[in-house]
Amino acid sequence: MNAPAVPETLLSVTDLKVHFARARKGWFEPPEVVKAVDGVSFSVARGRTLAVVGESGSGKTTTALSVLRLAPVTAGTIRLGGTDLGALDGEALRQARRRMQIVFQDPYSSLNPRERAGSAVRAPLDLMQVGTPAERSDRVAELFAAVGLRPEQQQLFPHQFSGGQRQRINIARALATSPELVVCDEPVSALDIAIRAQILNLLARLQRELGLTYLFISHDMAVVEHLCDDIAVMYLGQIVERAPRRTFFAQPLHPYSVALMSAVPTVHGGRRRAAHRIKLTGDPPSPIDPPAGCRFAGRCPAAEPACAAEPQALREVVPGHWVACRRVAVAGAAVVAPLSMRDE
Repeated sequence: MNAPAVPETLLSVTDLKVHFARARKGWFEPPEVVKAVDGVSFSVARGRTLAVVGESGSGKTTTALSVLRLAPVTAGTIRLGGTDLGALDGEALRQARRRMQIVFQDPYSSLNPRERAGSAVRAPLDLMQVGTPAERSDRVAELFAAVGLRPEQQQLFPHQFSGGQRQRINIARALATSPELVVCDEPVSALDIAIRAQILNLLARLQRELGLTYLFISHDMAVVEHLCDDIAVMYLGQIVERAPRRTFFAQPLHPYSVALMSAVPTVHGGRRRAAHRIKLTGDPPSPIDPPAGCRFAGRCPAAEPACAAEPQALREVVPGHWVACRRVAVAGAAVVAPLSMRDE
């Protein structure tokens, strides 16, 4: 019997760092450096969806923008298939952008109010000089149909569409050049609840039909569970846990992940799988001067003195499940988390 084929890795990110220098406070003061992303590594298999989750300021959007080379990369490597994106510039980088696109969070501000919808979707084809003018027109019509818009709506302006329809236009525009990787940066957070499911179902259908690979940025754990295959949890510029979706939602291990999951509401007003809400105290440390040890230790209900003294690298506690927490213990085939969402 043949062993199942290992999925091909499309996107590989290794030790990514994105640091921003701030203006000096005084003539003799050293410049401050914001460590927005500080040593992030992950990979995404072709045709799968990796969700990068975390609260505001965790560095997830900066990570996504740096993957697309839309944010300056301080260190690390980003590979799309066999291409080292960090080594590209000029025309080579422009051509590589055909293989990767983004759907932005706000469907209102990401479209030019003076540009008709059809022209907005056609713009990447004109910019990249993909096909003949007639082929570009056919491609735009094909994309409108694919995202559930009518052909005559190509002539309308953005203000004539609803929020969900505008996001459909943004998705069509992202797909214009037939990319392999699509970054979805909170693509439904600005939409009404009733419209979110429609857009998520559209993204899932397009992935099945076109073989797309998604890097999905979100803070909404319910959305993530609906769409994504793998989860990476970020806190203060670093990944603290990474696992397949089913494994993660069955047993989140890092105390920060458990706190995030305990806050997920249900339609009945309760908390999904959580016997009680884990409330965190205090604010995250400054990314200018992060702690020497675990960056979550100052807010962690399970922290010990050693947690604040020594940094914790990601370790694989069970196959495919990685966590950066010294309090996570492995006892035989069982993994014991320092915090649980259930009352013992």
